[in-house]
Amino acid sequence: MTANILAGITAVVTFLFVLSMLRKGALREKYAVLWLFFSFVALVFALIPDSLNWVATKVGVAYPVNLVFFVLAVLLVLVSVQLSHELSRHEMRIRRLAEEVALLHEEIRELREKRDE
Repeated sequence: MTANILAGITAVVTFLFVLSMLRKGALREKYAVLWLFFSFVALVFALIPDSLNWVATKVGVAYPVNLVFFVLAVLLVLVSVQLSHELSRHEMRIRRLAEEVALLHEEIRELREKRDE
């Protein structure tokens, strides 16, 4: 029972923390939805302990804790892949913007030279 209370408290704290970050603008909605969903699911499993046993049985996992660890591992891998994708996309965008700025600086320099002639 103590583990369920701890899991419930952790889920509520996570939920509130994500909401706080959303309000402050520190986290975008597309990322917050996933964290809010999983904290809600964790809260449901904490409040109804037999639900995790039921899901584990239906999936064919002998120990419910193994199911939790597996789901968390998959979640972390998916988040890592998503963040890698976002990072790559932003790196390409920054490079393109830096090239555009360099071209604009060169154009300004040329225009100033023509003006000063």
